[in-house]
Amino acid sequence: MASDLSKSLGERAWAREPVPVDLGRMRRERHARLQAAMADQGVEVAVLLHGPHVAYATGRPVTGADVTQVVVRRPVAVVVAGHDRPHLLEPDPVVAEAVAAGGDVEVHPGAAVELDEGVAALGRALAAVAGPLAGRRVAVDAQTGAMLRAGVPAGPAAPDAGAAGEAAPADGVGDAASVVAAAKIVKTADELACIDRAQRANEEAMAATRRALRPGATRADVAGVFLAELARLGAGANLIDPIFQPMPRTVAAGPRTTTGDVAFPTGVGNPTFGEGDVVWVDTGIDHLGYASDFGRTWIVGRDPDAAERELFARWCAVMAAVLDTLAPGATGGDLCRAAEAAAGGERPWLPHFYLAHGVGVESAEMPLVGTDLGPPFDDRLVLAPGMVLVLEPAVWEDGAGGYRAEEVVTVTDDGWAHLGGNCGYGEFGP
Repeated sequence: MASDLSKSLGERAWAREPVPVDLGRMRRERHARLQAAMADQGVEVAVLLHGPHVAYATGRPVTGADVTQVVVRRPVAVVVAGHDRPHLLEPDPVVAEAVAAGGDVEVHPGAAVELDEGVAALGRALAAVAGPLAGRRVAVDAQTGAMLRAGVPAGPAAPDAGAAGEAAPADGVGDAASVVAAAKIVKTADELACIDRAQRANEEAMAATRRALRPGATRADVAGVFLAELARLGAGANLIDPIFQPMPRTVAAGPRTTTGDVAFPTGVGNPTFGEGDVVWVDTGIDHLGYASDFGRTWIVGRDPDAAERELFARWCAVMAAVLDTLAPGATGGDLCRAAEAAAGGERPWLPHFYLAHGVGVESAEMPLVGTDLGPPFDDRLVLAPGMVLVLEPAVWEDGAGGYRAEEVVTVTDDGWAHLGGNCGYGEFGP
């Protein structure tokens, strides 16, 4: 089963070699998708504060910094229906110059939206960029306390709201997150190339990291090798703390969970790995603004035993069943039912996660499959070419332990293709 799965992944590689990326074309195509999503949802002005949303709209990189700095120096993107370019309110002059140099974004001075005076500046900027908001449908993905007090971007919440809300009230305020989600759920060819590159870099870094996972190594030792490899490869950034979690063979031997299932991830402490430890790993990096996701189960210093090989075979059967079902027109519910049937009627994924999630400018985004939103939500999700799924089934047998791994695929016109370069599978291997 493992060799058949490995062959299938290898034969369906999205690209044999890294594909060139046209960043300017990608930004223009994303703007067109945002315009289309706004038209579909009746939104005339979208105001974006969430970092990955700003990045999607403008190409402005997400800043990896202390949350206090991010809040105080928060960029804001404004997308106006009919405008040929998005607008960026950027507080960092160096970043502003770099973004403006691309020619696809109109850059303006920043507005400190956590502060009352900053929201006053936001109100003036919106009036200058979008014109009067009266009677227009505005959407925003987040609002600070100062924005809510001042009634920006909707207009003054009360007669004494002050200068920050100079414009007349807009015709209601919608959810801009739904606009961005609709735009980015289907990836362009350049976006797929970015994800493919990110995944290749993540896989290469983890191949070196696997060799460092040996008896006597600590979690910090292994994570250090991974981060050093990212620097050597020139990867954009590390998105999550690398997870290297020793897994017990029983749920009772691990931390208590509210679901009663195995606890993952837990990043507490700096354990020293011993021979025979089973380790669940998960890493995510950024490259050209796009995320990757690498998950595997490794064993320290020995080969898997018979029970562990059986777990791996069961995982392969689930993954193969999901891939056999994955095609345009299939639903998220179809994927869940295929996975459960291959697992003998049980749900083969962690209940606090999902069977699959999307990846793009965020490490987890739509489409989401197998969440606690339930079967009706899954059945409404219809797969279409260009969607990207990170498939992450997990199998567990108390007393034997479990196996978890991830594969990144994109939906194609006639099925699916594998993103990344490492298609080889070995039992509890890389």
